[in-house]
Amino acid sequence: MAASEEAVTADLDPAWLARYTDYLRIERRLSPHTLRNYRRDLTEFHAHVQRQAFSAWHEITLHHVRAYVAARHRAGLGGRSLQRTLSTLRSFFHFLIREGQADHNPAVSVRAPKAAKRLPKALDVDQAARLLNGNSNNPLEVRDLAMLELLYSSGLRLAELIGLNRSDVDLRDASARVTGKGNKTRIVPVGRHACAALQTWLQVRAQLAGAEEAALFVSQRGTRLTPRAVQQRVKRWGLRQGLEAPLHPHMLRHSCASHVLESSSDLRAVQELLGHADIATTQIYTHLDFQHLAKVYDSAHPRAKKKR
Repeated sequence: MAASEEAVTADLDPAWLARYTDYLRIERRLSPHTLRNYRRDLTEFHAHVQRQAFSAWHEITLHHVRAYVAARHRAGLGGRSLQRTLSTLRSFFHFLIREGQADHNPAVSVRAPKAAKRLPKALDVDQAARLLNGNSNNPLEVRDLAMLELLYSSGLRLAELIGLNRSDVDLRDASARVTGKGNKTRIVPVGRHACAALQTWLQVRAQLAGAEEAALFVSQRGTRLTPRAVQQRVKRWGLRQGLEAPLHPHMLRHSCASHVLESSSDLRAVQELLGHADIATTQIYTHLDFQHLAKVYDSAHPRAKKKR
């Protein structure tokens, strides 16, 4: 028994989890939020395999992973979370194979229960205009309005916004170079109002940022903003401008996508704008577009309107 426990400690060493998350952070440059999710999923799986007394990663089979997913589902984990867990395990075992710690990937063929599709919340055009018509009275508020305009104009993820450097934005060309998921770079257009807001911010940025600071958006201390700081400021602006639902950065990304799709019906263009690897991810916005169409239909079609 002692030899078996020693083998488990050696082969299922949690140090491999740390090495993997270092790989995600350094080589794949995943966001801190995504890293936390991966780390949590792996920690739970590692505790499970230790309880099962496996002595090496290669002993884990498809059936073990399937049983683990089924147990997590019975415990109340939803389909979306299970899909993320499986994605984490597939990536982790691929890493172990690369490092010579496993000879197969037991999570490849396992499928999670289908998750109910949740439509992302988005502002309507009037709400977006109300949010962005705020007044700025100091450098921090000038910065906030520039961030809000850019999030809505270009559909950026939170991590993409925070990762922008001053050199990534070309106001003459009305574009920005964005590094998205998987360290993939894309060029996105920057709208007229966003360009104006950024120009105003750049005129006062030196009041907060030192000459050596590369970040486009900085905190009161002059350093690159954290995700939490941006979330708090965005929520604060939503309340200040009288929006009913709590505002978060991703809602502005959803709003950008749905409004562009409503006007253009060009799904491929929206996919490129958002940096989605798979157009199926972008297609959720067609449901938002249909919701808008249904509202217009109900209010305008003579056979749909309710009698007054």
